Amino acid sequence: MAEIVELNLGQLRTDLDAKKVSCLDVAAAFVAHVQRVNPSLNALIHFDPDFVFDQAREADRRRASGERGPWLGVPVTAKDNLWLGGRPATNGSALFRDFVAPENAISVARLRQAGAVFLGSTNCSEFACKGVTTNPLHGTTSNPWDLDRTPGGSSGGAAAATAAGLGYLALATDAGGSTRRPAAHTGVVGMKPTSGFVPHAGGFAEPVYGHSVVGQMGRCVSDIADAFALLARPDKSDPQSPPGGCFRQAQAIPEALDPLRIAYSPRLGMGVPVDREVSACVRRTAQSLESAGFIVEQADPEWPSEVSEEALMPLQWSGLAAIYGERWRQKMWEADPDIAVQIERGLELPGWRVAAALELRKQLYAALSRFFERYDLLLTPTTPVTAWDHGLPGPPEIDGTPVSARAHAVFTPIFNHCYVPACSVPCGLDSRSLPIGIQIVGPMFADARVLGLAAVVERSRVLDFSCIRVPAPKTEG
Repeated sequence: MAEIVELNLGQLRTDLDAKKVSCLDVAAAFVAHVQRVNPSLNALIHFDPDFVFDQAREADRRRASGERGPWLGVPVTAKDNLWLGGRPATNGSALFRDFVAPENAISVARLRQAGAVFLGSTNCSEFACKGVTTNPLHGTTSNPWDLDRTPGGSSGGAAAATAAGLGYLALATDAGGSTRRPAAHTGVVGMKPTSGFVPHAGGFAEPVYGHSVVGQMGRCVSDIADAFALLARPDKSDPQSPPGGCFRQAQAIPEALDPLRIAYSPRLGMGVPVDREVSACVRRTAQSLESAGFIVEQADPEWPSEVSEEALMPLQWSGLAAIYGERWRQKMWEADPDIAVQIERGLELPGWRVAAALELRKQLYAALSRFFERYDLLLTPTTPVTAWDHGLPGPPEIDGTPVSARAHAVFTPIFNHCYVPACSVPCGLDSRSLPIGIQIVGPMFADARVLGLAAVVERSRVLDFSCIRVPAPKTEG
């Protein structure tokens, strides 16, 4: 059974189609793997083996009737803020302790219709609004590369599960880097599509409406591309969903890329501190692309002078206050202290601060649009630092410089504000054998181009990140 879990997705599909294994065999192998590995990670929550086996039996019935499909019988997961109909969904919060999702999220529905087998939901920070994965309801998720360290957040459960082989695909969300940063910290691929490409309507209220997207995590770029082909289709319930023609272009992942003009921006033009090992690894990757024939130039977008995450955070704070502020005032649940602080800030915000953040977002979009008139793609570090110890919201310093708790997140939120696609791909390890990610960013609707270059990076690196990462025992003392 252990050998089934170690198969890559292509091999699993081949064995299922050849009837070497049944969907129930696969489910049994993954249930056993979850029971063996997840207690040390706390990545998967709402795990019910009977639910998994029921889905697998249905997948076998569909196969017996002659149905085939790339996701039929394949184990996957969904983040705890995405509804899995008929199953618990808590959004990482005790406020929803007893909530059962009345329907599927659109992305979940598409995978269920394709016959995927959901192993359960993955842990996230409360309301998916924090850069590490811990909450008062479900506890802390650990990084399979080092159980004493965080996988990041808010989709740390999805990232840890994917890295440890608890499913081939993880559905996550990304409102400021919540798919990409945890992917970088755990050595998996994390894709944030163009806003609206994977419809995200209904479900839990989003603090920044229209800002969060449904991201995907996998161990290989090809797994992400396969998922994107299934998930990226229009839906009238999402007002950001673009016309069908955009999808056809975006789903055509190129096997070969014409020489592209690629900008390499080591600090994204903001003078932020970056760990030297991270910087060196990303620079080597950029140089390898240049050696492969791409035009790579060091260049930064020309952002407005007031750009910073602090200037944009009023959008999240005010959104949290609008959705949960009254219930917080009534003390209806025990909130994560960091989330409570954000709600309080939102309640105190004057309206002009929110309007100023919206105006800054408009300026950021204009600046990046001008930048992509000169370049096809942009390369940056995904994060300026590798995974840090539990108990801290962020590393206290980066490259010897004392930093704020959100300094680890500097490279990702801007691209949510600009609605563009961005993908994190593992590109190396630091001296502590912790993964480093490179972020590939493209203009709106250039998702195929982003994934195409991600595949090039994947093929060019020396290390193989596609194998599952079975966590070593925790250190004592």
